[in-house]
Amino acid sequence: MKSVLLIGMGQFGQLLGEKLINMGDEVMIVDKDEDVINVLAPKYTGAIIANCMNADNIRSLDVPSYDVCVVTIADDFQSSLEITSVLKDLGAKYVVSKANTDVQRKFLFRVGADEVIYPNRDMAEKLAVKINSQKVYDYIELDSEFSIFEIAVPTKWIGKTIMDANPRAKYELNILTIKKGNKIMPTPTPNTIFEEGDKMVVFGNTEKIIAFTNTKK
Repeated sequence: MKSVLLIGMGQFGQLLGEKLINMGDEVMIVDKDEDVINVLAPKYTGAIIANCMNADNIRSLDVPSYDVCVVTIADDFQSSLEITSVLKDLGAKYVVSKANTDVQRKFLFRVGADEVIYPNRDMAEKLAVKINSQKVYDYIELDSEFSIFEIAVPTKWIGKTIMDANPRAKYELNILTIKKGNKIMPTPTPNTIFEEGDKMVVFGNTEKIIAFTNTKK
């Protein structure tokens, strides 16, 4: 479970918020539109009507207490830029901001965004999964139950073989490939040894993989 501060409840913000709530996260939503907040408030952990262009309003949100802050201002890039900057200044742990163009993306990174995304329905799904999963680099949903994930190899597996880690029996993970830097091992064997910095592409039940990424060390 993650604590998420979600600023901007336009279409993308609402899609993302629904995904996060369905995953069991604590989500505080913020928007300057009173009507929007009044409609959405019952679904969320908390809801505030506020114009986040006012730094004092953001300061009152206790920004450092959230695992992730997401800025999804739909129609005002200047606001998105300034809010992103203020969040980082106030000690936000991780800020995800929405961009509509490559130029906007560059400026958001310059003011401190940790991640910049382009909004659509699929991105809302993927972002929700990434927020809830540590060290997930990418994933492909095959159906409502199973997915393929690219994830970091757990620290406790470093120096062990696939046979020693036994991911299939212990975690129901099927390792498809292992990435060692720029090299890909398309057919890892049971004797393949995990090394620092390795990534693995795994297949399995989506919920179980997310749980695995949140508990591994």
